[in-house]
Amino acid sequence: MSGTARAVGLVVGFGADLVVRDPARFHPVAGFGTLAAVVETRLYAASRGRGVVHTSVLVGTSVLSGLLVERGTRGRPVLQAAATALTTWAVLGGSSLEREALAVSRLLDDGRLPEARQRLTHLVGRDTTSLSPDEVARAVVESVAENTSDAVVAPLVLGGLWGVPGLLGYRAANTLDAMVGHRSTRYLEFGWASARLDDVLNLPGSRLTALLAALLGPDPRAARATWHRDAAGHPSPNAGPVEASFAGALGIRLGGTNQYGDRTEHRHQLGSGRPPTPADIPRATALARRVDRVAVLAAALLALRPRRA
Repeated sequence: MSGTARAVGLVVGFGADLVVRDPARFHPVAGFGTLAAVVETRLYAASRGRGVVHTSVLVGTSVLSGLLVERGTRGRPVLQAAATALTTWAVLGGSSLEREALAVSRLLDDGRLPEARQRLTHLVGRDTTSLSPDEVARAVVESVAENTSDAVVAPLVLGGLWGVPGLLGYRAANTLDAMVGHRSTRYLEFGWASARLDDVLNLPGSRLTALLAALLGPDPRAARATWHRDAAGHPSPNAGPVEASFAGALGIRLGGTNQYGDRTEHRHQLGSGRPPTPADIPRATALARRVDRVAVLAAALLALRPRRA
């Protein structure tokens, strides 16, 4: 694929995500999730081997589909750019992330805590039923930080490197991680492959996100210090650097106790500032917005890099 066509497609697709809302029905990612659930019913067993097959089939099919798209548009740069733009729009989730975060923020501002707790379930998997307004704010800021990497920067980086196959392969792996990658009794073994693949694919995007949050945030020095001091204490190798960098940049403290059904997690403290409040949600989304815009330029530059003949 032409590097110029790929770069243009990434930028146009990023812009489309800002202005074109996800369809309520028939979204491609939702369709993939439905397919993945059907495949799971055929392959499931409490074993890593079955999980490897499950992940390989679904991610491999997604990558192959991307390769076929690029092969079918070879030599036609307008079609190449259009295919990349459409795929980029389908896999990104930056605008929906900001929309949900600010919706929770408005509910908190209006004193509608029960509704804010309910809306928060669109962003996090933890139990929200008894959270205070400040705990709701912490959950939103943590989700904005982590998903700025997962839903925007990481797919853009892989799109810049590998085009449509990279975009589709990443979104497939990330969706599978959300579906089966958590440490429940059912998925502890079966979801292992999806979780590890998602960790690997998120590695470059999460580091770029943490770096950009540090450079573009209100306190770059604190962001870098918090990242290097606290990130390793987070259970996720990729969410840790991102959440730590956001915490330092915004002068707040993330981490703490989270309830997931009957399971309680005590997360390592990230940052040495004050606990977050509802007023920090717009600050976090504003920082995420700056990170997203620089990330798409970085992805376009990756697409334009010289290649061997």
